[in-house]
Amino acid sequence: MTEIIKVFVGIFVGLGAFLCMVTALGIIRLPDVYTRNHAASKGSTLGIMFILIGAFLFFYVKEGHYNSRLLLGIVFIFITSPVAGHLISRAAYHTGVPLWKKSVLDELKDKEKHEKHGLDRSNGEGK
Repeated sequence: MTEIIKVFVGIFVGLGAFLCMVTALGIIRLPDVYTRNHAASKGSTLGIMFILIGAFLFFYVKEGHYNSRLLLGIVFIFITSPVAGHLISRAAYHTGVPLWKKSVLDELKDKEKHEKHGLDRSNGEGK
């Protein structure tokens, strides 16, 4: 295996491990469910994707083995992890989990008010 590919594999795996570590620290240290969920969904998605890309490059270059499962894993994690994080945050918001007291913006408050009063967001008229 050429030295440049070893360097790229090491960079991908190292960067992925670093992002997963930062994700774990974010889950532990951040103040509320929304910021923790943001750290978990974004950081782990990128971290796992970089690790899988590094593994794919390693096996493709070293053994000449094209592993479609690794590529499918990258695609599925890229699609499902952000969607799951979004749904978890929306479920927490709908069940009344409070925002952190220093949160500046609540974009869903207006949308919730419109939905409760049966207003259409596009033109402000009732349904």
